[in-house]
Amino acid sequence: MRHSVKAALTAALSLSLLSTAAAQTSRQSTLVIGGDFSDLITMDPGVSYEFSGSLVTGNLYDTLVAYEGNNLTTLKPRLASSWTVTPTATGSRLTFKLRDAKFSTGRPVTAADVVYSVNRVINLKTPSSFLYTDVANLKVGSVTAPDAKTVVMDIPKTANPNIVLALLTFNIGGVIDSTEAKAHETNGDYGTAWLKDHSAGSGPFKLNRWDRSAQVALDVNPNAFRRSPTIKRVILRYMLESSAQQAAANSGEIDVAMNYTPDAFKAVAAGTKFKTQKADSFLLAYLGMNSAKGMPFEDARVREAVRYAIDQDGIISGLLQGLGRKTQTIIPIGLAGSDPKIYYPYNPDKAKELLKAAGKPDGFSVDFMVSTGSCAGGVPCADLAAKIQADLAKVGIKLNIKQMVNSELLTAYRAQKAPLIQVSWSPDYPDADGNGTPLSDFNAKSLAWRNSWQNASASKLAQSAAIETDAARRLNLYKQLTALMVKDGPFAILYQPSRPIVIQQGVSGFNQNANGDVQFEKISKK
Repeated sequence: MRHSVKAALTAALSLSLLSTAAAQTSRQSTLVIGGDFSDLITMDPGVSYEFSGSLVTGNLYDTLVAYEGNNLTTLKPRLASSWTVTPTATGSRLTFKLRDAKFSTGRPVTAADVVYSVNRVINLKTPSSFLYTDVANLKVGSVTAPDAKTVVMDIPKTANPNIVLALLTFNIGGVIDSTEAKAHETNGDYGTAWLKDHSAGSGPFKLNRWDRSAQVALDVNPNAFRRSPTIKRVILRYMLESSAQQAAANSGEIDVAMNYTPDAFKAVAAGTKFKTQKADSFLLAYLGMNSAKGMPFEDARVREAVRYAIDQDGIISGLLQGLGRKTQTIIPIGLAGSDPKIYYPYNPDKAKELLKAAGKPDGFSVDFMVSTGSCAGGVPCADLAAKIQADLAKVGIKLNIKQMVNSELLTAYRAQKAPLIQVSWSPDYPDADGNGTPLSDFNAKSLAWRNSWQNASASKLAQSAAIETDAARRLNLYKQLTALMVKDGPFAILYQPSRPIVIQQGVSGFNQNANGDVQFEKISKK
């Protein structure tokens, strides 16, 4: 009897120890990230065009070529083990040789999957389709598969092969398992409804589930050629408020926090409990001014008045506490073509003069669309909006703040329904054209289009700069373009932020580059 009791107690203790060990192993193999992921709209790499979408799809799908870590100037092999660029009579030919790789489904990655993935983006006319149709000047039939391991991409003289290679690193370059997508196709949608919350890629992780407004769970892809040695699951937990992230980090609930407020980040950076990263970015926080006919921003003088009325220095020193740099043109610091000139110093009196000249001496009222979460640099969007509201009120412009979650905000913006909006933009690939075309060329159906701003000279300069291969001539074109945009464009650049990231001491290998990418497979915990 006593022996039986002792044996039972021993067995119970052993199970308890095993359970504790299993729990510890599970904690060490699960990475939990807290942040504002409210901009997530879809997990489909051909449709996703949001910051959080890029973060997730970059780990679910592989591209032909990629940038590794903080080196955003040298392309590295990904699905393509090698590639060549050769001139043709009509332009250039890119030839890719594929490595042996498998999708999470277990099927091999073939050249036919690459062709399908490109053609579906072109046919779907997604928010990022312009990268293929207007920047790379591709059409259905431009990409072919001579055999299962070879992809040929023919581009015309109107496209720059170097830029085409760079844009292939973005979401749309993610290669989809065509068999899986076709199996879930509904009414000719190329599987977009299913791929919205499922995955069919060859990346290091696969989508487990997406609980909207709560969390995204990724599981390791056992078939991936670039695998995580220790992290088996990544959870992105929606935490819009910095205070929630701080509490979760302090309790150990999350391993990484991505949206500390500047003052909270400053306090943590002075201590030793956490690791901190002040990550560079190509982000630009800006105001978009809808210039459609009948809108107050139709007149270029009104747009210029807004730029003079904003106290950039106050935003950077007061709200950001140094987590941002002052810039006023459309190409971010760090990319060739950026213009450091300060075109419009803070000058409310000048703003009033411009408003008077535009026939609005008493100002006007306008709806101001703002996110409910964190803005670039960790600043609560509500705080930034209040500062902009106060600045513009001094010159007679009354802003009616309308807060909404990012997904709703972006949907309205993409439908040209935002009179005035506070948002951020980062180039899809680390080249000046990643901003030049979408912000300047109305025909690209991107930011210039969203703000109903059409300028033939800007479009021509952006298109010419995109295909120019001579470095000096290209810089001169961007100098002309940035000067034109800062005077006439529909944007008021607020600042270029750094990203405040707080990391638990036991986490190694977390790195977010200036493009916003994080390679989850390189992270480990102890």
